[in-house]
Amino acid sequence: MTQIVEFLAANPIFLLFFIIGLGFLLGNIRLFGFNLGVSAVLFVGIACGAVDPRLNLPEYIYIIGLILFVYTIGLQSGPVFFASFRKRGLRVNVLVVGALLGTAILASFLRKIPGFSVPGLAGLFCGALTNTPALAACVETLKGLASHVPQAQLETLISSPVVTYGLAYPFGVFGMIFWMHLAAKVFKVDFAAEEAKRKLEAGGGEILSWTFLVTNPALDGRTVRESLTLFDPPGFVLSRILHDGVTTLVTGETVLHKEDRVVAVGDLKALERARMLFGRVEEEFLEDGLARFVFQRIFVSNKDVIGRRIADLDLQKKFPSTIITRVRRGDIDFVPSAATLLESGDALRIMSRQENVEALRAFLGDSMKATAEADFLSISIGIMLGILVGMIPIPLPNGMVFKLGFAGGPLVVSLILGKIERTGPLAWRIPFNANLALRQIGLVLFLAAIGTKAGQGMTATLHAGGLKFIAAGALLTTFAAGLVLIVGYKVFKLPMSAVIGLLSGMQTQPACLAYANQQAPNEMPNIWYATVYPASMVAKIFLAQILISVFFVL
Repeated sequence: MTQIVEFLAANPIFLLFFIIGLGFLLGNIRLFGFNLGVSAVLFVGIACGAVDPRLNLPEYIYIIGLILFVYTIGLQSGPVFFASFRKRGLRVNVLVVGALLGTAILASFLRKIPGFSVPGLAGLFCGALTNTPALAACVETLKGLASHVPQAQLETLISSPVVTYGLAYPFGVFGMIFWMHLAAKVFKVDFAAEEAKRKLEAGGGEILSWTFLVTNPALDGRTVRESLTLFDPPGFVLSRILHDGVTTLVTGETVLHKEDRVVAVGDLKALERARMLFGRVEEEFLEDGLARFVFQRIFVSNKDVIGRRIADLDLQKKFPSTIITRVRRGDIDFVPSAATLLESGDALRIMSRQENVEALRAFLGDSMKATAEADFLSISIGIMLGILVGMIPIPLPNGMVFKLGFAGGPLVVSLILGKIERTGPLAWRIPFNANLALRQIGLVLFLAAIGTKAGQGMTATLHAGGLKFIAAGALLTTFAAGLVLIVGYKVFKLPMSAVIGLLSGMQTQPACLAYANQQAPNEMPNIWYATVYPASMVAKIFLAQILISVFFVL
């Protein structure tokens, strides 16, 4: 055993992949219907750090992993993040900040228990909610308030929140994962059913094709563009029309007449709207004239096309009789609108004439290799901007400053760039497959490195504080988790996929998010994590300083 430890300590790169490999192996083991998945990498890292302090990965591995992880999440979640604020984002941020405030108040009451000091409770608050920047703010606040005391006493004061932070941190991670798992079991959550319901409500269900007989007299003699003004966007695409025995593809200028037959492509919800507009659904699918057209799946990989709206491509002018009926992005199919922005890796289902196919492939790119490649120029610029934003000092009371750091800065910048999508020749969004690969790489680097650091002082902190500090930290974590779980799931009626994302964002904890993503195979945990992360980060830093400033007395 000693020789193995010596070897691992002398070879940090080998140690890194040892932790990752063993973590993935253990994470796939299922006990009582539960497995840790990628989160097991964190636990293996903690075990290694606890075995020997020399089994410690360099800090830059943790930082690089963290930056890659949060940056790619922000890019993917940016558009939905800003859209969510126009819907339910405000109230869930109020919920999360309220839960953090309640947890801080509970921590302040614990000071009445013998043996609990205010600095120690502030450290418990930060550890229970797994926020290192808040701990740093506690230390700086203590330095400011106790600057006149002897150096030895000051060092004792400063060490108090650090020790209790270390005691509370493990349950802040493991406990939150436990409550996520228990809530899903207690409420008998079917994550697949939740995602299916979300798609249906958002108009993202199974894509269907229906043939309609135009019976609405108000449409007779009107163009398709004029007829669809009632719906913005309609949610369905008209692909072809049969008029006087001749089948043609539909454009915005196509004129509708009574007794025409039109084919609409969309999900069930959108096609019900089409029924209200056109009239009757024909039982037989319109097959006439299909031989004149071909269906093709073409991948978007041309940099001149990526990040542009479909309407701006002028496909009808460049390639007459061409329609995009569906877009497949990642694992999701949806019906595009004229305002849909194309991303690298999008698979377009196109209906056109055979003579247009090769020209369309050249125009859109259609390179599988290119759809898996990331533009590292835009990634590098975006990450550099994120690091710079994270370094900006934000003034706080008592002469303190707050910085978003390596986690908050890249996340905030990537959310904005993900929303912008493109700036001149730079496309900020990266292909879905490349994004997912970079995200996974960043996550395992982060989990492995942060685990070895957390495990280093595990034994010492256990002896320093005893079980009462661990129990107090667990109480704070449980209070915050329970409040968000009950209000989010039962009062706000959010799907559990969203609630566990909120919990991960409230914790500002990528390890919790990794578990949430494993349980809910959709993007909701990432979206809601990004929605509340900024407010959670700032709130915890302020509340930790308030605990010290208001209740600390020398």
